[in-house]
Amino acid sequence: MRLHFIRILPGDKVMLEISPYDLSKGRIIYRQK
Repeated sequence: MRLHFIRILPGDKVMLEISPYDLSKGRIIYRQK
């Protein structure tokens, strides 16, 4: 269940927060417009 779903487009600059337990999964915490 996603609380915050951010639509990203090719070329967008985003910040990723990667889980220290599972490096293959990450979540986008910020998107620059």
